[in-house]
Amino acid sequence: MLGVKAPAVRNFGVSQRQTLVSCGVDHVNKLPEPFVHRNVANLVLHNDFSCLSVLQYAIEVLGIEHVIVCGHYGCGGVTAAWEQRSLGLVDNWLQPIRDIAHLYREPLFRLPGDEQRIDRLCELNVLFQARRVCRTTIVQQAWDSGKSLTVHAWVYRLGDGLLRDLGFCASDGESAEGDFARAAGVGTIGDEDARHSPTA
Repeated sequence: MLGVKAPAVRNFGVSQRQTLVSCGVDHVNKLPEPFVHRNVANLVLHNDFSCLSVLQYAIEVLGIEHVIVCGHYGCGGVTAAWEQRSLGLVDNWLQPIRDIAHLYREPLFRLPGDEQRIDRLCELNVLFQARRVCRTTIVQQAWDSGKSLTVHAWVYRLGDGLLRDLGFCASDGESAEGDFARAAGVGTIGDEDARHSPTA
């Protein structure tokens, strides 16, 4: 491992051919190239040892200080989950997103149409997965040991490529739960005042 350049950023990205592997992070902020793990719909599951092994390696061996869960609007997995499409084996993988859609059914149906509902579900999915990253034993142990580590939740639209910060920027367990409660409690796409309001 001598001579290996350690990245500063660990990125979870969606496994879809239209997406940029780096989600634009290295180009926008001129950071070192991110260390990336991708799967369908950005899911972070506590029994996915491939995902957890990569996370542990990134934090404990490479010494990264930022973990980014980055999704995109129009995600095929999120859309399929919302539309209740039967796709075979992958339906089992997408079940956690269906669970999120059920949990947020009422605020989602208050939005004007399916496009807005799917966009919001994309946001909610990223927020849920960022919180799951924070709840892993790997991140919990890193925080307990005093390591500087921040978990972020971002999303972007394929049409413009612009990253949108979902207001989740957790550097400990308390901030993870607080940021999640604020960011996941809003129901209006693009309403920046509501998105960052603690009473929303």
